Amino acid sequence: MLTLYAATSNAGKLAEFRAAARQTRLLVTIEPVPAIPSLPVCVEDGSTFEENARKKAEHYSRLAGGLIFADDSGLEVQALGGAPGIHSARYSGPGANDARNNEKLLAALRDLEPDRRQARFVCVIALAEAGGALAVFRGAAEGVILEAPRGSNGFGYDPLFLFPPLGRTFAELSREEKLQFSHRGRAFRALLSWLKSRL
Repeated sequence: MLTLYAATSNAGKLAEFRAAARQTRLLVTIEPVPAIPSLPVCVEDGSTFEENARKKAEHYSRLAGGLIFADDSGLEVQALGGAPGIHSARYSGPGANDARNNEKLLAALRDLEPDRRQARFVCVIALAEAGGALAVFRGAAEGVILEAPRGSNGFGYDPLFLFPPLGRTFAELSREEKLQFSHRGRAFRALLSWLKSRL
């Protein structure tokens, strides 16, 4: 059994990574980096998802042993020039949370026609060991931002993100359905495929 350590304490992300791992034939278990809340925090000051993912994975792989992966993900809204982008988790400022971020996004897009509300979820995952990045994987999902939230599953911007091929928001999908189509599911499957080819 191969153990991969996730450089996150986000319960929602951990649950999705674990569910994705269960769907593969690769015998892998996902655990958070040991004692991550007590480790020095990585300052995510990169200008792209890839820079932040690599920096985070390399940072925590210098502090803990094993194969460590980190993701940086967010929402890019076309009408907002790609915002909130790498600032998705902190979009509403100090003390940001999902509810406040969603409120700010809705306010920014108020009165915008449906055909101008296109958005993309992006996830970049970096895998590292002993301070060095081994590989980087990217996944994306195209959608539309609704005028009001729908659904109670997921987290982040999921209730506002309509996935047109299914006609539902990511918050209206089961975890397994979301993993099949989401940016994070696609990036993580690429990581697992890369590992499988080398084991």
